Amino acid sequence: MEAKRLTKRNHYEEIAMQIRRQIEDGRLRPGDKLPSTREISEQFGVGRSTTREALSALKAMGLIDIRQGGGCRVAAALPAGPAPMGAAGLEPPELSSLRDDRKTLLELLEVRQTLEVSIASIAAAKRTPEDLAALRALQIEMEAAIGDDIEGERTDLEFHLLLAKSTRNDIMISLFASITGQMERAIRDIRRVELYANRSVARRLFEEHSAILDAVAEQEPVAASLRMNEHLAHVERMLLRHL
Repeated sequence: MEAKRLTKRNHYEEIAMQIRRQIEDGRLRPGDKLPSTREISEQFGVGRSTTREALSALKAMGLIDIRQGGGCRVAAALPAGPAPMGAAGLEPPELSSLRDDRKTLLELLEVRQTLEVSIASIAAAKRTPEDLAALRALQIEMEAAIGDDIEGERTDLEFHLLLAKSTRNDIMISLFASITGQMERAIRDIRRVELYANRSVARRLFEEHSAILDAVAEQEPVAASLRMNEHLAHVERMLLRHL
């Protein structure tokens, strides 16, 4: 993998943009394994937390798969027609000023809640034993990450993405990635401080995710959708205090 060292520190957008361009140009092909987080960090001259943020952004766009214990690979099935990169790097122009557009952000929160409540319901009906095993393994990581803002954010996003994948609905997965990926990056700083770094809040979020997972495990679509609705309403109430 090629890497042009950065002139700014903690600039995960530049890292993600460089890797994305290599994927789009065919220099990185579906199934190719990326260097380790340590190696990528050394190549770009940044800390590992910055590299993890870049990889999370690429995952949210459906460009790479992050495998527990197996590193990162270019996704076997890349999304058709990826969104164009705007002046802000990874964000389309209409979302680049999301932090300053409270109305747009509130609308996205509404769309996300509607979409993810449906995702939880469908995942409960269609999840496989393999899906459940992946979610249970992640649940262990989530509990271990309580109080760790970076790992807390990563495992939270991964949980919701695994649920989306459990629907076996490619359109729903694509919608989830396009809406949630942009929105989460726009409110990243608020979420880290208010949700993940606070141990008591992080513990409650873990319990809410566990309740969703229990409903999915029991294949109870109504209960799963209710638990997801309660969880997202709680998160939204906390976020709105700072928007």
